[in-house]
Amino acid sequence: MPFTELPLGQFFEQMVAQQQDREFIVYPDRNARWTYAQFNERVDSLAKGLLHIGIEPGDHVGIWAKNVPDWLTFSFATAKIGAVLVTVNTAYKSHELEYLVRQSDMKCLAMVDRFRDTSYLDIVYELVPELKTHPRGKLCSERFPFLKSVVYVGQEKFRGMYNTSELMLLGRNLPDTRLRECVANLDKDNVVNMQYTSGTTGFPKGVMLTSYNIVNNGYYIGERQHFTCEDRLCLPVPMFHCFGMTLGLMAILTHGGTMVMLEEFDPLLVMASIQKERCTAVYGVPTMFIAELNHPMFDMFDFSSMRTGIMAGSPCPIPTMKEVMTKMNIREITSAYGLTEAAPVFTQTSADDPPEIRATTVGKGLPEIEIKIVDPETGETCPLGTPGELCCRGYNVMKGYYNMPEETAKAIDQDGWLHSGDMGTLDKDGYYRITGRIKDMIIRGGENIYPKELEDFLLTIPEIRDAQVVGVPNERYGEVPGAFVIFHDGKSLSEEEIVEICHKKMARYKCPKHFFFVKEFPLTTSGKIQKFRLREMAKELLNIDSTAFTNLEEKSSESTIQEKEMS
Repeated sequence: MPFTELPLGQFFEQMVAQQQDREFIVYPDRNARWTYAQFNERVDSLAKGLLHIGIEPGDHVGIWAKNVPDWLTFSFATAKIGAVLVTVNTAYKSHELEYLVRQSDMKCLAMVDRFRDTSYLDIVYELVPELKTHPRGKLCSERFPFLKSVVYVGQEKFRGMYNTSELMLLGRNLPDTRLRECVANLDKDNVVNMQYTSGTTGFPKGVMLTSYNIVNNGYYIGERQHFTCEDRLCLPVPMFHCFGMTLGLMAILTHGGTMVMLEEFDPLLVMASIQKERCTAVYGVPTMFIAELNHPMFDMFDFSSMRTGIMAGSPCPIPTMKEVMTKMNIREITSAYGLTEAAPVFTQTSADDPPEIRATTVGKGLPEIEIKIVDPETGETCPLGTPGELCCRGYNVMKGYYNMPEETAKAIDQDGWLHSGDMGTLDKDGYYRITGRIKDMIIRGGENIYPKELEDFLLTIPEIRDAQVVGVPNERYGEVPGAFVIFHDGKSLSEEEIVEICHKKMARYKCPKHFFFVKEFPLTTSGKIQKFRLREMAKELLNIDSTAFTNLEEKSSESTIQEKEMS
């Protein structure tokens, strides 16, 4: 039986009662601090404000922001109402936001003003021009019929938008009656969080996660790190990913610990926060840890308080893992494996596993989750040591993809097994290793990129007749997208012109790093494009030494073998 059956809103109130005066949320760069009780007051004020402007149980509320304090306030306020928090990638631009708001049937969008070089305000006013003429809360958008409100996360006022300060002030002056009714009627199996993950069909799919999924998964993730209420987690990973939401927030909440938050990753700020707040744990993808270890001011900081954490998202070089253990004193660092659809973790190493195990495996299965490795062709369970597709079944499996029953049926079979699309092995001691992937997915420094989405976008450019995107080895990120492009007769664009178009409409991390202009693609005898040949061509054209990227080659070897067999 999993750890708890309480829905998130009720579980949060239970932890508030237990840990009232303990620090829950800390922002060390501005010395902003809230105890569990203080943060709960903030959550209740926002929840009542949202109810007042028409947010009801089951409504979809988007949050498009970096890790600002009110990202966390919205996550618990919507959970108490029974609304669904829809997380929006901070790197998204107009092309992706338009799809997500429409596909999710979003009723309310909460947003900050900008992220790096992208003005969220400009994008939203461009997509929803009615904001400038319609009363707040009475929005009638031609493009987004479900969208009724936009909330600016901050104190500034913008035409057609509420701001969080107004909603909280409003909430503080409203009775608790309606909110108490909502909390009492919460159900653990109702969707509480929806995260969008890219799919091979092109556009992202909304993964519906319940309280039962994420609260329990967070608890077991924390257990593998031996978390207690004394732990203080430095979190520089984004909250819109499960890495931040489940591995971070839920793992700390279920153990009554403290979140030491950073709005976005900065290696210097991570190290300063660890020292100032005496953090015991830190999370990150390998490139984050490498940036910290290689920072010229690294030796100035005190890591003596550190003990554990998680390094995940992409393969970790063994030397980096060892340096993290010794130089950063994170002697109980763990690694985890999963996918958003699994809430997300179903295997993880333990803080007391030997260092070699933590560096070379993704650990053992978490409690209360069934795992099997099957032959992708026959569905038969594979013997020990034989590669096959990783599948899991249990409390952690998503409710499905929002409004995509056919895609849901492809991911979760009739017996309830979630198929990961990743290849792995199981050894005699119960440890799992990832050996490759079935999906034609690119992992850029922990960010999943699906070629089909990029290919579909490139085909919207009038000059381009056809485009194929593959993963290209990269020393910093593991791999990056490379695009092979065929132009229409008599048409052409420079690489710089295509890059400019991509940057205007798509998240920068997705945009191809390399472009190759060709007349034709290599084909099989049946006319299918040989992507393994395109990968080889990219390495040859860029003069990349494959032996320098062993981990990447191992991860892509399975799909390459399958493609060769098809030819």
